Amino acid sequence: MKVRIGVAAGVGVADDAPEFLKLVDALDDLGYDSLWVPDVITRPMLDPIAALAVAAGRSERLKIGTHLILPGRNPVLLAKQLASLDQLSAGRLLLLAVLGLKEPMELAAQGVEANQRTRLLEESLTIMRTLWRGDEHNGVTLGVRPLQDPLEVWLGGQVPAALRRCARIGEGWMPGLCTAAEAKAARDTIEAEAEAIGTHIDGEHFGMNLTWVDGPITDEVRAQVEGRRPDLNAEDVIAQGTSGLNDMIESWLDVGFSKFVIRPAAQPDSWSQAVESVAPVLELQT
Repeated sequence: MKVRIGVAAGVGVADDAPEFLKLVDALDDLGYDSLWVPDVITRPMLDPIAALAVAAGRSERLKIGTHLILPGRNPVLLAKQLASLDQLSAGRLLLLAVLGLKEPMELAAQGVEANQRTRLLEESLTIMRTLWRGDEHNGVTLGVRPLQDPLEVWLGGQVPAALRRCARIGEGWMPGLCTAAEAKAARDTIEAEAEAIGTHIDGEHFGMNLTWVDGPITDEVRAQVEGRRPDLNAEDVIAQGTSGLNDMIESWLDVGFSKFVIRPAAQPDSWSQAVESVAPVLELQT
């Protein structure tokens, strides 16, 4: 398996452009595979398309990825934006399509009802793929198409409907906040469903969002885990330091997952120093 490790940049760089640029440079210099910018509209986080455009111009090697919200966006305009970004980055764009947080402010910002998000995600993805192939949608074709053919779109989600959706329309699966055993069972479900309906997901297109802390797991981090997964202990899903992160990655490799997006559990004082502190895991996984 080809092991790839990227970093998701969250809160702390939205109002600090020099810090974001230092992070891009650090990831490039340290040999990380990719920079990811999550898409959360109402929190102090950068817009992913704008941020990744800057990152693509800053580095000629680093892949650029985003956990991108599809519901609420115009799929035709989004298809052209992403095609342009893939062209200008020489085919380095990575996409994980998400529904977005199910919070009142986020839903208001998206302008969608919670029960409509799944339908909108699927409709948007269908339209974008039609346009990226060079085909017409409602009389519209794109003059700019992605350099990657196809431009792959991975999905997340762990409920049965999300797993079936991934088998139907996903080109990869990358969940978060679950154990390796849970993910292995979910992968088996996805692959069985894909076989049943005649689709296929590449065996190396299974990844995981991982979180680490430098020291002990704080009460705040424990509360965050409990708020989303009260059935789990924080130690099950939060890696402690480089050795803990490496051990956790090994556990995922054992069940066939090889692509990882890591992030600190709490906002670091310096993003570039934070990614440097766990950079030894890159050498351990080469």
